[in-house]
Amino acid sequence: MTLEKGKIYALIGHNGSGKSTLIKTLAGEITPTSGHVALDELTNQSIFDLPPKTLAQYLSYLPQKLPDASHFTVSELVMLGRYPHQKWLQKPTSQDHAILCQAMQHTQIEQFAKQSMTTLSGGERARAWLAMCIAQDTPYLLLDEPLAALDIVYQVEILRLIQHLAKQKNKAVMIIIHDINLASQFCDEVIALKNGKLCHIGNIASTMQPKVLERIFGIHLHLLSHPMNGKKVAVI
Repeated sequence: MTLEKGKIYALIGHNGSGKSTLIKTLAGEITPTSGHVALDELTNQSIFDLPPKTLAQYLSYLPQKLPDASHFTVSELVMLGRYPHQKWLQKPTSQDHAILCQAMQHTQIEQFAKQSMTTLSGGERARAWLAMCIAQDTPYLLLDEPLAALDIVYQVEILRLIQHLAKQKNKAVMIIIHDINLASQFCDEVIALKNGKLCHIGNIASTMQPKVLERIFGIHLHLLSHPMNGKKVAVI
């Protein structure tokens, strides 16, 4: 499996199918029992041979279960994304601050900059963590269910932002997502897991087929064309 820059990969499958395990392995959080994960930028060197700070210059990872950030303000948390690019004990530069402001604007959290993370709602906290990953400014972005705590309006806004990052900033993005219709509207490729194994990999057109979806989800779905863009939409 290769993640190409400029594309968004939807990682789908039932709960317990292995999605989080796969994305943690790609992030270097879990060492695989076989195979390897490598970066083209480092002449295919295994990510498990890299110092964590070096890896963090190439790869951003947003876990499903977010760490405790109660001691940080929102801007302090987002600034942590710049740490991999800073020297030991270096203070944030003007460029760091500019990137921080841009990341907070993109995720619409600039009004919370000086607030404690404890004052935010679940959706606001999720956007703050995503802003930190954006501020990290890496070519690879791995997101484990970043839409889970968000209202539909913010789900769409975040997916539009991710689309912008992939297309305009030439990043490779993998996102664990449960809504196949959102995936079909915003993603380029689909990787489907079932019972811990790869069930399907292909572009949106090859994925949005009744037999393929039934093999992935175990239920027959009907397909309609979206009235605005003609892309396929699955309905029960």
